[in-house]
Amino acid sequence: QVQLVESGGGLVQAGGSLTLSCTASGHTFSAYAMGWFRQAPGKEREFVAAISWGGGRTTYVDSVKGRFTISRDNAKNTVYLQMNSLKSEDTAVYYCAARLGDSVYYTDIQYDSWGQGTQVTVSS
Repeated sequence: QVQLVESGGGLVQAGGSLTLSCTASGHTFSAYAMGWFRQAPGKEREFVAAISWGGGRTTYVDSVKGRFTISRDNAKNTVYLQMNSLKSEDTAVYYCAARLGDSVYYTDIQYDSWGQGTQVTVSS
């Protein structure tokens, strides 16, 4: 398994932007498909975005399409989540996840490595 560390969370006003980063170590990052999930208080963890190992394929949950962008830099072993036009309902702990494979993966059970999470709070 690969080790993952997220950063970049914080407090932001509604309409603002944040960029989350997730840096991997321990294995060949370019062999891993990556995903971002989030969990709000009292709710189940939900899929947010995913990217294939080369970055050529991405997918998003409908609620963030047009506002969030997932990208990766394999030379830096890092995946990013650029979040724009943030809303109060985006408030959650955000987790990055990894798995070997060349597709995009939508469900948490498909991933076998997880970061510790980073808090994003959007004030209205």
